[in-house]
Amino acid sequence: MAKIDYGQGMDEETAKGIAKLLRKPEGEYAIEVGEKMNEGNRYINHRTIGLIPIKTKDRLLEIGMGNGFFVKDIFDRDRSIQYMGCDYSQEMVDQACILNSELIKSGSVEFHLAEANQLPVGDETIDHVFTINTVYFWEDHVKVLTEIKRVLKAKGTLTLSLRPKASMATYAFTKYGFDMFSKDDLADLLERNGFKVISSLEEQEPEQEIDGSKTKVETLILCTEKTSHE
Repeated sequence: MAKIDYGQGMDEETAKGIAKLLRKPEGEYAIEVGEKMNEGNRYINHRTIGLIPIKTKDRLLEIGMGNGFFVKDIFDRDRSIQYMGCDYSQEMVDQACILNSELIKSGSVEFHLAEANQLPVGDETIDHVFTINTVYFWEDHVKVLTEIKRVLKAKGTLTLSLRPKASMATYAFTKYGFDMFSKDDLADLLERNGFKVISSLEEQEPEQEIDGSKTKVETLILCTEKTSHE
């Protein structure tokens, strides 16, 4: 691939390559993929950040922060918070550290190379977990949700954001390694695994230009709370 192109006219090999890079940005295209994700995910990131019920001195953990471009926007909500970002791409962790060097120096931010099912924090130490456009790639959804429950405090929240199945299915590359969800599919998964859905948001984003044409994009966000131990 000479450059990253998300258009519909791609061949199978290109579609598979893009799917792999979106799952785990690495190699010579990692930085470009991270920047592309920032462009395409600006709306869903800002909507998600606005919905997290942040309070003074809360601890936040983001799963799959990519290059950390939007971390600064979280601190616009409250400068007293502590933020941890985890990603399983070393290139993304490295870029996040560069982009957020001042926040790291201040002691407010840290980044870790980690899988979603092995988070590097203690039991019940996090107030809010959030993740954007990662659920498609979880190999074991139950294991990841169990791990999120482990790190969340009692009544801690999980904000899970994604493109709904009807929207994702229109992209050629999502045939390769993407688990797609409707609102009901995802709500059922969460409810069965220890999370109560408090609210949800489904809305059309501003159209994005992909391969020279305007494409409709949707955001789906489920705001949940960890339920009590059984």
